[in-house]
Amino acid sequence: MGGTAPIDLPQIAVLGGQSSGKSSVLENIVGKSFLPRGSGIVTRRPLILQLFHEPSGEWGEFLHKPGEKFYDFDMICEEIEIDTARICGKNKGLSTKPINLRVYSPDVLNLTLIDLPGATKVAVGDQPSDIGKQIESMIKFYVSKPNCLILAVTAANTDLANSDAIAIAKEVDPKGERTLGVMTKLDLMDRGTDARGIFTGESSDVPTLKLGYVGVVNRSQADINEKKTIQGARDAENSFFESHPGYGDIADKLGTAYLVKKCSNMLLRHIQKVLPELTADLNKLTAKKRKELADIGEEDPKRTRMDITEVILNFSDQFKNSIEGRLGENQDLVSELTGGARIEGIFNDVYAPAIQEIDILEQLGADEVQVRLDEERRTEGAK
Repeated sequence: MGGTAPIDLPQIAVLGGQSSGKSSVLENIVGKSFLPRGSGIVTRRPLILQLFHEPSGEWGEFLHKPGEKFYDFDMICEEIEIDTARICGKNKGLSTKPINLRVYSPDVLNLTLIDLPGATKVAVGDQPSDIGKQIESMIKFYVSKPNCLILAVTAANTDLANSDAIAIAKEVDPKGERTLGVMTKLDLMDRGTDARGIFTGESSDVPTLKLGYVGVVNRSQADINEKKTIQGARDAENSFFESHPGYGDIADKLGTAYLVKKCSNMLLRHIQKVLPELTADLNKLTAKKRKELADIGEEDPKRTRMDITEVILNFSDQFKNSIEGRLGENQDLVSELTGGARIEGIFNDVYAPAIQEIDILEQLGADEVQVRLDEERRTEGAK
């Protein structure tokens, strides 16, 4: 599968079911609209999103377009769609090959996030019937790694017991030690209800996650259609929590800004926890690579260039000899010839004698031969 690395580095994978609000959560974290939207499966390749705090400006860069900076985030969205179609086709096919995007901005914290396709069970378009299993397999490839923290996104107006994200997270992280639950669409819950107990730990009928749950309010589709800014959405989100009777006293533990800080802190703590192991793995990898370099003559670059040149010249000579059929000493038989000499031997020793044995006039009588001769003479005379 795509995106493998020799060392299992800590990162955060974002997963959720269709229409869970996963894309909106990512856009709120970045502070920009940059992800393709639509019905069905929109994320068809993993998106490895690296955020870098950069006070001097704001832009994006793709690994597959080195040196090119995208200052317009609508163009970033378009490039994601173009590169997805290039690899997956224009319908609803999937690919495990990731898109690598770096975003530099004064409004982000240093984070690495992986956006994964939304879990689904129903195939559409030209998708194979086992599309659900394919997506689940892709998701598990990333979230099964011990150093991968999980952002499990679920809409608050659905039952947590039926959450695809929580179900997959509990399967790979049964103790809930590296999973953070994110509840979206809190503003769409039935009037008179709230999810306060989930955030305070008072609800006993929800899956236990040691990192807890964070609630957010995303932009609605109407907000997106009306080009409401991310900052405008964040302001509305803060107002919602501060004025809501169920969330007012815990508003500082809810919202996108708190989610970003929590993600950054839990990633930092996880890195500190696994740093000794990462250091050991890195030392092993460094020692292995040094040995490989020593084996190919890295300590004497001049000697290495001579060896490589010699190998290239030997290959060239062997290829030329193969074409000319000059490999080996006993090549008087066709079966022992190689390359071009074998082809020439087949034509001269097999094909030519067989052609000569064919009597082309065998099936023609004397009268037919005479007719053909007369036709040829008339043709020549006409010229």
